[in-house]
Amino acid sequence: METVLVTGANGFIGWALCGVLAASGRRVRKAVRMPVPGLPDAVVVGDIGPDTDWRTALEGVSGVVHLAARTHVLRETATDPLAAYRKINVSGTERLARSAAAGGIRRLVIVSSVKVSGERTEERPFTEDGAPRPEDAYGVSKWEAEQALFRIAAETGLELVVLRPPLVYGPGVKGNFLRLMNLVARGVPLPLGAVDNRRSLIYTGNLAGAIVKALDAPQAAGRTYLVSDGEDVSTPDLVRGLARALGVKPRLLSLPLSALDRGARLAGRRAEFVRLTSSLQVDSSRIRRELDWRPPFTLAQGLELTAKWYHARSA
Repeated sequence: METVLVTGANGFIGWALCGVLAASGRRVRKAVRMPVPGLPDAVVVGDIGPDTDWRTALEGVSGVVHLAARTHVLRETATDPLAAYRKINVSGTERLARSAAAGGIRRLVIVSSVKVSGERTEERPFTEDGAPRPEDAYGVSKWEAEQALFRIAAETGLELVVLRPPLVYGPGVKGNFLRLMNLVARGVPLPLGAVDNRRSLIYTGNLAGAIVKALDAPQAAGRTYLVSDGEDVSTPDLVRGLARALGVKPRLLSLPLSALDRGARLAGRRAEFVRLTSSLQVDSSRIRRELDWRPPFTLAQGLELTAKWYHARSA
């Protein structure tokens, strides 16, 4: 039975992926930074960086899925954010890849980020052939990690597959998506009714399915794929979908975006305003065409399952 190492196995993507991998008949070795209640069989690797010892975690493994990373930080406290991101996301990832190659492991799948492609789209969705345009320290670190991994793959023969998802949602979601769910669930009026944008999303179950395809398909080696649910929505439509899944009435107000922009500037929250009102679309046709991948869950199903988790945690 094939054994797959999953780093960051206790994250919300990791939980979903480990279940899908186990259901596919694989053994799953879960790597975590520190002991986690509920994961007694996990391998503790400590802090991820240029000196992490991966030998125990990699023993007997045929494939690796690398999820662990320093993710996007909304309220940054590091004096040098880029250095903090690089230590984990670049140097730590290089260390894992070289350790995997030295151990004769066949394939490494890394979940990168759409932020490598950029922060927003105008006329066309992002494609894998577009020039990378990361704008923040997190995006830069993920782009540098991708480049480092392709160099290592060329040197060692390690089969690398890069997945770039947009915003990921599902049971256990945190950050801006959870904040939006809280507002919708409480019936807070949201002044977003006039927003006319398009955003790509991906449900954790869909991302897990794409990862399994990336592990299995011989033709995926050396490829980069953008992945999404394939159902882009406007911010108002997302609010309506969340409200429907949560069993509440959506409360949307249509206010002029110029007024909202001024208010966001005064409140020091313009970055959040831009995320809510701008478009960010990805074209996931390459992975569908080359790997015959189809998202097993629709957007509505993903929102319903996320809402079910949300209600359960609040009970």
